[in-house]
Amino acid sequence: MNMTAPHAANADQAAYWNGPGGRHWTDRQEMQDAVLAPVSQVLLQAAAIAPGERVLDIGCGCGATTLDMAARVGPAGHALGLDVSEPMLARARERAPAGAPASFVCADATLYPFEPGRADLLASRFGVMFFAEPALSFANMRKGLRRGARLAFVCWREPRQNPWLMLPLQEAYKFAPRLPELGPEDPGPFSFSSEARVRRILGEAGFSAIALRPADLLLDVAVGRGLEAAVEGALAIGPASRALQDQPPDVRAAAGSAIRAALAPYQKGQSVALGAAIWVVTATNG
Repeated sequence: MNMTAPHAANADQAAYWNGPGGRHWTDRQEMQDAVLAPVSQVLLQAAAIAPGERVLDIGCGCGATTLDMAARVGPAGHALGLDVSEPMLARARERAPAGAPASFVCADATLYPFEPGRADLLASRFGVMFFAEPALSFANMRKGLRRGARLAFVCWREPRQNPWLMLPLQEAYKFAPRLPELGPEDPGPFSFSSEARVRRILGEAGFSAIALRPADLLLDVAVGRGLEAAVEGALAIGPASRALQDQPPDVRAAAGSAIRAALAPYQKGQSVALGAAIWVVTATNG
């Protein structure tokens, strides 16, 4: 792992995203970027990026959002993508066009020495919910922002409002043990589902004009490739995949059949669209 040591409380997350988590996302980078493209568009609209701006993209993964931001800031600006996953960043660097105003750093945003007071925007697509001490992490990220700079990120709302993830998981639970229960403030995909908690974290970190807007989307988990592609995706990445990862082939096959049956009613042509619920979070530095 080619990064300085993460904050001790984030070490488990760094290990996961440099291990199986990072490999799964890298292997399915093209499909996952396509599934999440509607989310990226919502984020970019909220970010309102202007040419010449300097952007910090936190938890950038394989770089899709960073490269979109780089295209918007143009040659007079710059987009820095930061993540703890070296495998995902390696893919991001491979995808970056020659001369793009973008760079990628493997680091924990809780400790990374951002260039003080320089950036115009701090942004993230699902990259800020995994910090053990998020107020501390956001306070450090804020050091990289100029006064009056913007914050814009998207995070998941409650699990029950996200059937695109939870429907396959509930089918997997018919055949496999339940995943370890996470507390409402434990690092994980849904740790920012509480509006009150997000407001508290950002307020403690020093942000102002904090706003959360709910957005409801339909995500095509098949990416136009049919029902089998949707089932394959559920078995390859996400909570259902994690529940089934150590199960024998017959259990995985049975769960796959149940997931297929549960997804079939949502198929229209080659698409399988399910609901997703996010918060669009914005704030100001100072």
